[in-house]
This record gives sequence, structure tokens and C-alpha cells, in this order.
Amino acid sequence: MLFDFQAFIEELREKEEKKQIVEKYEKLFWEIKGWIQDQERYKEYLESFSILDYIVPEELKDDFDRNILQRLVIGSFSSDYEIKFDKEKKWRDLYIAVKSWDQSVVKTISELRSFQILRLYEIYVEEQMNLHALKMEDENEKNAIDQERSMRINRWKAVLDTIDREEVSKEAKKDQENKLGDLMWKL
Repeated sequence: MLFDFQAFIEELREKEEKKQIVEKYEKLFWEIKGWIQDQERYKEYLESFSILDYIVPEELKDDFDRNILQRLVIGSFSSDYEIKFDKEKKWRDLYIAVKSWDQSVVKTISELRSFQILRLYEIYVEEQMNLHALKMEDENEKNAIDQERSMRINRWKAVLDTIDREEVSKEAKKDQENKLGDLMWKL
């Protein structure tokens, strides 16, 4: 796999400017062990997002866990996302939008390179660790984070509902076209 969670945690421990993230987290909770899916912050929040298939770079399709990446993207407070159906590719694309000051960058997962996907994992895991620790330190922050998480979960449910309606509509249209075709043959 492209992203090795434990190797990333060790890398954070070794960096002078980043080691406080791990130290703070472990002081508030416990030693970080296992995989990303084993972490409380993942189970508590990110598992709330059901999975939807989307295009990934062909050369990287077996190199990273697309489900974890999708959950990290959708659950992030630092970026936005959109799922669009690409008629040409006949598949969904997961768009990520990041805004920094006056610049905005929008990319699809399918156009990213391995080092960019790896960097996304690092950014999003670090963000989730910081938010989880912040929840334990300050009641006001906890309430704000919980409220933002709830809004993101509800938004994802609305996205899924929209996609479901679009797919049902496509199937109904196709069924209607088939029935009309049958009627034409009967005439």
C-alpha cells in the first residue's frame, strides 16, 4: 500500500515541528497502534460515511485504499468535495477542492499522481488527529467540531440521496425507452 499509517506516525514522531501532534494525541488517549481503521477517530466519525465507487488512476488502483481516502476527503474540514458522473468515462469522479487565501485548486482523484495521493493521506490523517485531540481539550471546540461533523455527515447523506435519485431516474428513462421501442415494434 502507498500509505503506511504506522510509518507515517513514526515519521511525525521524528520531526521536531510535528512530534507534538503524536505526543498530545497519545497523552489524551493512548499509544497509536494498528491501522488507521483501528483508530477511535476513524470509527467514531469517518466510518459514518458510506462508500461510493469512483475513478482512481489506473496505475494506482491497487496501491491505496480508495475507501479510506474517500472517507478522509469527505470528513475533512480543510477541503471540499464533489462527486460527478463523467459521461465520457461512464463513471464517477471524486473532486477535491482546496482553498488557500485567494487561490483555489480543484482536482479529481483520477488525475493525481502517487505522491499527491500519499500527501493527501498525510494531511487528512494529521487533521483528524488534531481535531480529535482538540475535542478533548476544550468543551466549546468539542461542540463546534461535533456540529461540523454532523453537518458533513448530513451533507454526505444528501449527496447519496441525489445520486440514488439520478440513478433511479436513468433506469426509469431506460425502461421507458425500452417500452416505447416494444410498442413501436408492435405497430
